[in-house]
Amino acid sequence: MAEEAVGGGGAPRRGVGDRERDRDRDEEGAAAERGPGAAYHTFVLMEDLLDKLKLLNYEDEALRPHNMRPLSRHYFALPTNPGEQFFMFCTLAAWLITKAGHPFEQPQECDDPNAIIANVLSELRSFGRPVDFPPSKLKAGYGEQVCYVLDCLAEEALKYTGFSWKRPAYPTEELEEEEITEDNAELTLNKLEEDVVEEESDNEENFIDLNVLKAETYRSDMSDAAKQEEILQSTTDAAEWNLEVERVLPQLKVTVRTDNKDWRIHVHQMHQHKDGIESSLKETRGYLDKLHNEISRTLEKINSREKYINNQLEHLVQEYRSAQALLSEAKEKYQEGSGGVTERIRVLSEITEVLEKVKQETEEKGSSMTDGAPLVKIKQALTKLKQETIQMDIQIGVMEHTLLQSKLKEKSNMTRDMHATMIPEAAVGAY
Repeated sequence: MAEEAVGGGGAPRRGVGDRERDRDRDEEGAAAERGPGAAYHTFVLMEDLLDKLKLLNYEDEALRPHNMRPLSRHYFALPTNPGEQFFMFCTLAAWLITKAGHPFEQPQECDDPNAIIANVLSELRSFGRPVDFPPSKLKAGYGEQVCYVLDCLAEEALKYTGFSWKRPAYPTEELEEEEITEDNAELTLNKLEEDVVEEESDNEENFIDLNVLKAETYRSDMSDAAKQEEILQSTTDAAEWNLEVERVLPQLKVTVRTDNKDWRIHVHQMHQHKDGIESSLKETRGYLDKLHNEISRTLEKINSREKYINNQLEHLVQEYRSAQALLSEAKEKYQEGSGGVTERIRVLSEITEVLEKVKQETEEKGSSMTDGAPLVKIKQALTKLKQETIQMDIQIGVMEHTLLQSKLKEKSNMTRDMHATMIPEAAVGAY
């Protein structure tokens, strides 16, 4: 097709392909004018659309009746399967329009895509939304225009259902207060692990090594045992004692760094698992022994019953075997006979075909002998010949009459000419 056909003014006309390329270049230029983040606007719009669809419970109301999978974060932003994406777009658009209070028929896969797109865009314009792009952009089933249409319809559906966005309520973060145990001397393994998790980010200057703590505790115990006889009554003030406890309490936390690769931990776990298995085995061994005895008795009963049935049905088994042998012989004879029958059926079919041909030829000859159609044709031909003969006789008579008239006319002309030549000669002789 020539795209440079010269018009009335002599200027070349631009084809459809040129207009599409110009439109693509204009869109690229517009995207470049919007900024470097315009290429990712589709992904942001798709994520907002997915949040709105989740608020409308689209999985249960729109997708489950059609046995469709939920959408991914970038379903309409990237091209994956244009046919599937376009059908998903039509399904969601119809559901959102119905959800927004405008009844809309659910489209089918066999419907015209142009008609569906036109109906969706007309509904979108009825909501007061601008449509400044060609409808062909929606046929691909993905892109910024598809996300824009669905996002507008989702907003209208949320408005119709009475949903309104509210300011986010951020939870107030409260500082964790340190729990002071009544008896700091009793430390369990779980408490030590919790302290390790909570205090790993603190300064290591506040931690006391476990070995050093044990040595100091041992020395203090020895000194206390030596001075125990001397201490008969405490002279320390209770308020000062509590203040000292609160001051020293952060430094009294013990950190035990456990190594998961330590073989002692694994051995301890193995012993725990072994004890658990042995305790479980003691409980289940009785049930298993009972089940084993019942299964053994049942198997013995089955074996005895089987032997009894075999003894009782031995003669029937022999009869069955002889019947099987007779049946095999009969099948062999039947196969041999069926081979001869097949050959005879083939010969019969050939003879039947020849007989049919002979019958057809005989019928054709008989019909040609008894058929009066040729005689009728001959009579019609004779009648036609007679009519043509009469017409020829009439034409011959007319021609003869015409010829006779012409001869008579010629003869009269000759006679007149002769008399005309004789009269002047007689006159000349008289003078």
